[in-house]
Amino acid sequence: MRPPGRAVVVVASTSSAAGRSVDRTGPVIAEWLRSRGFETEAPAVVPDGRPVATAVRDAVAAGCAVVIVTGGTGVSRTDRTPEAVDPLLDTRVPGLIEEIRRRGLASSPLALITRGVAGFAGGTFVITLPGSPGGVADGLDVLGGVLEHLLSQRTGPESRHPQR
Repeated sequence: MRPPGRAVVVVASTSSAAGRSVDRTGPVIAEWLRSRGFETEAPAVVPDGRPVATAVRDAVAAGCAVVIVTGGTGVSRTDRTPEAVDPLLDTRVPGLIEEIRRRGLASSPLALITRGVAGFAGGTFVITLPGSPGGVADGLDVLGGVLEHLLSQRTGPESRHPQR
């Protein structure tokens, strides 16, 4: 079996990018990816909005297998992660975000307001997770059961699933 490849973690946080707060989710995601065999560096911390799109676009262009964005999925005026990432996706997987919301609802009604997106930009799987530790835990729990299958479906030979 070949190694999973490279992964990038993007933290969408204007306050963390400006040094006014400390991100607590990016390192958790990076360690989770490493524990699954992905090569990943320290998370990239960028302001909400256009810089998120730039970071994701750069990771896709570099041929990364996975990009996980944390933060910017709420409803504040600066939460623009879904708007930055969604146009980059050519195949969407909305069920992942639906399941993250469902699991989060068990511990907080605030899980309902996450506006995340998930899918593929070319051969790169991209997902946006909430910026809260609980939302990230729910997201990684959901991903843990499907990420390998998602990647193998996208990169494996088409002959494995012939058309009917």
